[in-house]
Amino acid sequence: MPIYAYKCSTCQFEQDVLQKISDEPLHVCPHCGAETFAKQLTAAGFQLKGSGWYATDFKGGGASKPAKDDAKAAPPCGGGACPACPAAE
Repeated sequence: MPIYAYKCSTCQFEQDVLQKISDEPLHVCPHCGAETFAKQLTAAGFQLKGSGWYATDFKGGGASKPAKDDAKAAPPCGGGACPACPAAE
């Protein structure tokens, strides 16, 4: 559903409203009650819902592979005392 920006020309109250495209535009200001509440011309805004639109979604799916530099990075402990530390080898 699109997010529309509204502004009252009487009291200057501004509000973003989540509405269906088929919904009638709002006209009454929720702040002062005047019938001067109107949609503003803004950049397109929208809200994605449901599955499938996440930053981690890629065509191949699955978990991302670590970068080559990540393999050389020190483990969280970093002290060299545990078997996972490069210094302990």
